[in-house]
Amino acid sequence: MNEKIQSVLKSLPHKPGIYLMKDAEGTIIYVGKAISLYNRVRSYFLESTDHSPKNRSMVAKIDDIEFLVVQNEVEALVLESNYIKQYRPKYNVLLRDDKSYPYIKVALTEDFPRVYRVRSFHHDGNRYFGPYTNSGAVDATLDLLNKLFAFRTCRYDASVWAPPAKGEPPTGWKQKLLPRPCTQYYIHRCTAPCVAYTTREEYDAIIKQVILFLEGKHDEVLKDLQTKMDKAAEELNFEEAARLRDRIQAVERVLEKQRIINTDAQDDQDVIALASGDDETCALVFFFRAGKLVGREYFILQGTRDSSPGEVMGSFMQQFYQSSPHVPSEIIVEVEPDDRQVVQNWLRERRKGSATGGSSAVTITAPKRGDKVQLVNMVKNNAKEVLEQQRIKWLTDSQKTQFALEEIQQAINLETPPRRIECYDISNTQGTNSVGAMVVFEAGRPKKEEYRRFKIKQVEGPNDYASHQEVLRRRFRRAAGTATTSIPSSPTDDISAPIGETVDEIIQDGGNEELHHDWAMPDLVIIDGGRGQLNAALQVMRELKLDIPVIGVAKEEGSHTKLNTAEEIYTPVSPEPIILPRNSQGLYLLQRIRDEAHRFGLTYHQKLRSNRTFKSVLDEIPGIGPKRKQALLKHFGSVRAISAASLEDLTALDGMTRDAAEKVKEYIGRME
Repeated sequence: MNEKIQSVLKSLPHKPGIYLMKDAEGTIIYVGKAISLYNRVRSYFLESTDHSPKNRSMVAKIDDIEFLVVQNEVEALVLESNYIKQYRPKYNVLLRDDKSYPYIKVALTEDFPRVYRVRSFHHDGNRYFGPYTNSGAVDATLDLLNKLFAFRTCRYDASVWAPPAKGEPPTGWKQKLLPRPCTQYYIHRCTAPCVAYTTREEYDAIIKQVILFLEGKHDEVLKDLQTKMDKAAEELNFEEAARLRDRIQAVERVLEKQRIINTDAQDDQDVIALASGDDETCALVFFFRAGKLVGREYFILQGTRDSSPGEVMGSFMQQFYQSSPHVPSEIIVEVEPDDRQVVQNWLRERRKGSATGGSSAVTITAPKRGDKVQLVNMVKNNAKEVLEQQRIKWLTDSQKTQFALEEIQQAINLETPPRRIECYDISNTQGTNSVGAMVVFEAGRPKKEEYRRFKIKQVEGPNDYASHQEVLRRRFRRAAGTATTSIPSSPTDDISAPIGETVDEIIQDGGNEELHHDWAMPDLVIIDGGRGQLNAALQVMRELKLDIPVIGVAKEEGSHTKLNTAEEIYTPVSPEPIILPRNSQGLYLLQRIRDEAHRFGLTYHQKLRSNRTFKSVLDEIPGIGPKRKQALLKHFGSVRAISAASLEDLTALDGMTRDAAEKVKEYIGRME
């Protein structure tokens, strides 16, 4: 701890505020809030405090600390949110690309208001809806709105189309209309106020319907349209009545999708759940308005590996509702945010100042039972699906994957980015049903047709080292005949794993298919494990005289929970593991490859374990096929009862012969 930090710690007040952690270059690396700056900031430097890996890394880089004192915790939260948004510190949980989320704006301050997309919202008397994560979805919503409600989309100055709504026209004001309406009028997507085909009052009624629809108050929209249709029919204006009827049917078709999920609540609700990956979390929000699901949006948060669920939830709520023009009266969350009461008080202030009107009360609920728990579980399952879709989308982004491959090249000192990567993982339960998995990635993308699974044949018990060696020999045996270059030894290559028997065995995968050996050789082999697993793999590569780069990827040693882990990359030439930055694209790709190998191997292991669990001793008796086995178990109920039955009882069973009955008695008797 330098003198600069010591002096700051001595001057900290027992007051609420925010603190800014800075590195040696003066860059803000973390922003935090505290009810007592003195207690909170000093806690980072107490030796007795059990810090997470993220905090240990951060504290090691702190060179200076600044703080700002405020009146209360709510002010501290607001100031913290503003600083995080402005500086995007490395060690804070951050929304990915949160500056570019679009909104739908209803420009109420304009004459004959327009409805269009914007990139930010302001408290300027207009109505904003969002934020949305998908620009395409915003455009689709605007197109739907324009089909349902005929508002103008042009950019003309409409102040001269009709007298002001309030007061007298300015001196010299003169109405100026366009000579003719545009195409939008003729396709029934505008009521043409530009040529006075509609009055200001009629147009404002359309905009009111747009706002009600975006607020989720669809019943009011339908009721208003129904009233207008009945009135048009009474006045024998059947053409207008038909247009209104078609509009009602279109709105009802939209609502059919929203009636699948309903709650009993009459107020607005947001339901938030999280799904976490290695260093990122998907926060998914379902929007319920008057009990109906009217939409959903997902947001990806980065830097969440070493953060608790409560911290992630609190960070997300701060960043999301800071940029959201609407705060509902109830927010249902999967887990309570840290400083729940402070966040709740802040949301009440935001709701009080929003354009929604009504009560400013806001409650944050983390249900433990009942219908609300089912809602949260539904949102969480959807969040998991979104996170997986984002992973797949990332893998198909050629620019990101190429950049990730280049990062891997630099980190482990390869001559070129590795085009073909193979990753190996071992799965077992206390040494039983051991299986190996091989997954293949080319150009950063999975090549599933070349995945292979291996049933471990030569290794007894839970021996990860020897299991990896068996799998690698079976994969590379034939390729070894053409290789002449050996891999240099590492000073730490001493392992206790046995070499195994011979490399001349028939190489087969778990499905008894002969392994293909005309595949391209990998540019990089990844072993799921640490130094010991890596050394075992290197021993096989030297034995087979193969010059293929091999690395091990493992969770940080001593970590027992997913929240408090860092990835360590082991190489043959470095005694210490390499730890890539948590926002590294290369690390992200390595994790995805390793996780895919683990998933693939675990699926096969669970299948073998299930088959073994439900396998009967009858399966091993010659002449007892599936039908006889089923008949025996159905009649006697268990192998023990079959053993107690007489030879005559077995022979009398349909489908059994005396010879088959004698084999059953003989075999079961031998087993006993």
